[in-house]
Amino acid sequence: MRIGEIAALVGVSTRAVRHYHHLGLLPEPRRLGNGYRDYALRDAVLLARIRRLTELGLGLDEVRDVLADDAGREFADVLEELDADLARQEGEIRARRERLGVLLAQAREGRLPAEGPVSPGLAELFGDMARASAALPGPEPAMAARDREMLTLLEAVVPPEEGARLLEAMRTMTRAPGAMERAYAVYAQLDALADAAPDDVRVEETARALAGLLPDELVPAAGDTGDGAFAEAFFADFPPAQAAAVRRALRIAAERAR
Repeated sequence: MRIGEIAALVGVSTRAVRHYHHLGLLPEPRRLGNGYRDYALRDAVLLARIRRLTELGLGLDEVRDVLADDAGREFADVLEELDADLARQEGEIRARRERLGVLLAQAREGRLPAEGPVSPGLAELFGDMARASAALPGPEPAMAARDREMLTLLEAVVPPEEGARLLEAMRTMTRAPGAMERAYAVYAQLDALADAAPDDVRVEETARALAGLLPDELVPAAGDTGDGAFAEAFFADFPPAQAAAVRRALRIAAERAR
């Protein structure tokens, strides 16, 4: 048989056959006088076995180990490892589908935030913000949208346990009577500082109002923004007066927490 014929018989490509030769999985057959490979039936049997092993999910290095073990003992070990790996992948896929199911439910109900995908808890908080904003006159303050972006970033980068703790602190804060209204008032104050100078008298007033909203549980995490590359990028994203107000609010909250 020529290479095209054995490839068609076994159901693989000629490129795969050449690759198996290159890796040493399939021995080179004898060649005819014109230089063409001449494959025998035993070559087809071996090639079919290679195809079946790869279809099971074995890597080519594992296939080589199986082919080298005539007794089949190592093949059983490889299959057990493959089964364990597939079980792990199955668990990961199930967990991903569960998370996707939550997002699909949010999307179908019109509750998927623009900043998503986020956790159900954060989506609930964003929903509360949307309802509070809708009850207030005028457009939503730009600082509210920036706050949601920052919360989305923190959820993605902090460890899950820390993220859950911070989210619970935020939820406790926002559930207090009038807390969401006060938060939107502070957002509006921060928006008003967009074109102000850092020494504007409104900076201190806004900083104190913002500090009054920060739960003590959030102060250590907030204090971490004082130095380092993250802090530099964080404050560079604010106009000068807004950055001054946020820095001052963090200092006030840190002093209160001590």
